[in-house]
Amino acid sequence: MSVQSPAAEPQASPLRRIFSGSVGRNLGLVLALLALVVVGAITAPGTFPTFDNALVILRQASIIGVVSIAMTFVIIAGGIDLSVGAVVALASVVATLAAVQDLADSVHWTLMMLIALVVGAAAGLINGVVIAYGKVVAFMATLAMLVGARGLAELLANNRTLIVSDRDFIRALNIDILGIDMLIWIFAVVAAGGWFLLNRTTFGRRTVAIGGNREAARLAGIAVKRHTMWLYALSGLAAGVAAIMLLGRTTAGTSTHGSLWELDAIAAVVVGGTLLTGGRGTITGTVFGVLIFATLSNVFVQNNLSSSTQAVAKGVIIVIAVLLQQRFAGRSSRSS
Repeated sequence: MSVQSPAAEPQASPLRRIFSGSVGRNLGLVLALLALVVVGAITAPGTFPTFDNALVILRQASIIGVVSIAMTFVIIAGGIDLSVGAVVALASVVATLAAVQDLADSVHWTLMMLIALVVGAAAGLINGVVIAYGKVVAFMATLAMLVGARGLAELLANNRTLIVSDRDFIRALNIDILGIDMLIWIFAVVAAGGWFLLNRTTFGRRTVAIGGNREAARLAGIAVKRHTMWLYALSGLAAGVAAIMLLGRTTAGTSTHGSLWELDAIAAVVVGGTLLTGGRGTITGTVFGVLIFATLSNVFVQNNLSSSTQAVAKGVIIVIAVLLQQRFAGRSSRSS
């Protein structure tokens, strides 16, 4: 007498599995970006579809893109960093103080870069220590840093705009390599480095593990507190890099730099497919998220639409992205 095995659960087709995974999400981002390009080409045929305008979009995306790459790591680990914009402002101000510029004149202009990086990393490290070891909620800790860093930048600058006087510094950040702006190259290098760090290193695997299940990661032997501390230090370091890029672009340090950048970075990361609850995300998706918002802004500018309309459009895109995240997350939980 033969015994029939219980019916196997229906398996999803390979094509469906592919499109429900990261490839499908990235394909959706590509299609969204292409749709914006088509809209721009139709509504502004004389100015939008040009190589120079493409460089403008990439240049606009480059600085906030660097911040967004680091924000991706923080959010994948289940955290949040609201202080990045204020840290950018603080790093730009400290690097352009008269004393720092005088010292750079006597040593080398790269000292200004080093100072900006140190300030950014130190601010991020303080965030990390307070969150990981002080057990303060990331939202509140980074909100405190946002207020404190912005206020300190105002005090140091005395509510003035500090001009970069070193022409070599400005020249180094405004050179073109193969016809492409230095800022775009920096963004490309940071994005490639972020992709490698997340996908090819133990640091990246531990970041995903912490975001997926913090307690399980701790029981698996991961030093969760120390790793969390370094994640926020990485975010601060990226803010320092963004401050350097901003100084090269604007030739000035001011406490108003980076205003609301934390929201722009979080929006790009979320639209790129990174879960706000942590445990999943891609650098590629974040890059597309940054490019989508930069292209959207460019299309609006080309058509002389107001910034208020841009803000509404961004809000709609963010809501759609979050709704899609919830749908994919629910589908994943049912299939597991």
